[in-house]
Amino acid sequence: MVALDQIKYELNQYTDPLKELGSSLSLDSKKLRVEEIEGIMEEEGFWNDADKAQNFMKELKNLKDTIEEYKELESKNADLYALIEMVEEENDEGMVPEVEEEFETFKKDFEKMRLETLLDGEFDSCNAILTLHAGAGGTEACDWASMMYRMYSMWAQAKGFSIDLLDMLEGDEAGYKSVTMQINGTNAYGYLKSEHGVHRLVRISPFNAQGKRQTSFVSCDVMPDIEQDLDIDIPDDDIRIDIFRSSGAGGQKVNKTSSAIRITHFPTGIVVSCQNERSQYQNKDKAMQILKSKLLLLKQQENLNKTADIRGEVKDNNFGSQIRSYFLQPYKMIKDLRTGVSTANADAVLNGDIDIYINGYLKWLKQGCPPYKGGDLSE
Repeated sequence: MVALDQIKYELNQYTDPLKELGSSLSLDSKKLRVEEIEGIMEEEGFWNDADKAQNFMKELKNLKDTIEEYKELESKNADLYALIEMVEEENDEGMVPEVEEEFETFKKDFEKMRLETLLDGEFDSCNAILTLHAGAGGTEACDWASMMYRMYSMWAQAKGFSIDLLDMLEGDEAGYKSVTMQINGTNAYGYLKSEHGVHRLVRISPFNAQGKRQTSFVSCDVMPDIEQDLDIDIPDDDIRIDIFRSSGAGGQKVNKTSSAIRITHFPTGIVVSCQNERSQYQNKDKAMQILKSKLLLLKQQENLNKTADIRGEVKDNNFGSQIRSYFLQPYKMIKDLRTGVSTANADAVLNGDIDIYINGYLKWLKQGCPPYKGGDLSE
């Protein structure tokens, strides 16, 4: 059975990488940490500090999930060998499709876990706060922002992540001028940091009566939801706080009260707003948290730029630089301008299947951000 021999050969190629994956996960140290946390949990007064206790619980769950996930991967690998041996003994070609299916599942799970080992940044495990701003293109750009909001929402739902809508400003005719959403899930920021930058859409505009092809832009800002209290001093004179009536989605309570908060930071020009929470004070706390996180990331980026101890030309990835083009006319292709990753299955991408770009970005980072040389980046 040629097909079975090929699967067996390919499966053998995973023997060493599977061991290397286990080594890179530092499973022994994770098991020791699990024992340490479980010991702390048994101490008297553990629940006196609810926030601290919750952080320990979250860390414990992440550690156990990683350990269990790798055990399952090893088990699938062993089961595959056993299944192949059984098929060979019975000489049953009818079972080859089942072996192929199990092997595809194993490869998918292996790649998923391997990519998770690339998420070693300080804030990669955090929830993500993602903001979309419609750029050049008027109503067309606002519609493009709504398409991207849907794309990221569907991606998050497919991952089992939850979504909180923090702020939304609707367009004059359609779509959104801006949207801020929080995506909650382990490594949400680690994955979505790949989306930071300007996204360009080329299509026949449904808002153009003459049916002309138009280009529009939406900027995507992604930052981690840093839960701990950041030690960042913001003088009162450096900010202006505006209170206004919430608009858009959010429920009757939100829409009827002047509880939305907008904070402007004069030294940097950063503006953040929140209208999701039920009270003005909650919105203010959340907006201030976002502002502090932005200032922390800004300071880190400035330090990286000064020392040049960074991956390639990081300036190419700064907010405001074009990272990806979405062509819907005259042909369909979505092309990442940093990694060179592209696909013609535009419909799947716009329906949330963006893992091909996330995975490509993480690999690109690990390689030191080599410049893409596969074509004209202005396409």
